[in-house]
Amino acid sequence: MARNLQGKTLEAILTELVEAYGWDGMAQRIAIQCFSNDPSIKSSLKFLRKTPWARAKVEQLFISLPDL
Repeated sequence: MARNLQGKTLEAILTELVEAYGWDGMAQRIAIQCFSNDPSIKSSLKFLRKTPWARAKVEQLFISLPDL
């Protein structure tokens, strides 16, 4: 079953993805510096809010995240 973005904040989405994949796993799946170079939720949120293509990739990864 696909995950729904409705009602989810970007911070909640990112936090859940980091819990599932870790920062290294995130950097492997989406090649952006904020996941591989001194990553943090705060710096990643700042980048993702300014960068629509990167946010779209994060949202797509969240949607495809398997239910655990």
